[in-house]
Amino acid sequence: MAWTATHRFARIADRKVRLVVDLIRNRPCDEAVELLRFTHKRARGMVDRVLKSAMANANEQEAEMKRLFVSEARVDPGPIIKRWHPKDRGRAHPIFKRTSHIIVSVDEKD
Repeated sequence: MAWTATHRFARIADRKVRLVVDLIRNRPCDEAVELLRFTHKRARGMVDRVLKSAMANANEQEAEMKRLFVSEARVDPGPIIKRWHPKDRGRAHPIFKRTSHIIVSVDEKD
């Protein structure tokens, strides 16, 4: 049985979070936490919190913590917040503030 945790509407672009999520996919959870600890990206903190939340969900159901691994880690794009930046001669340029949904699932190895 897989245990899942999500962080929806994270205020960071999905392409930036995917760089961090790709590091932990299909790894044991304790190794993934250590790997995130030494990653120098802004998305690290968000992914770390989601991973620890999924591990806590598994612990609530009395899973064996030593056998947990990251079975699924994905990032979906969220809604885009659209703003306008004024430019010269009455023009305006769009600014897209992108959001993302971070989903992490952990499971026990057989």
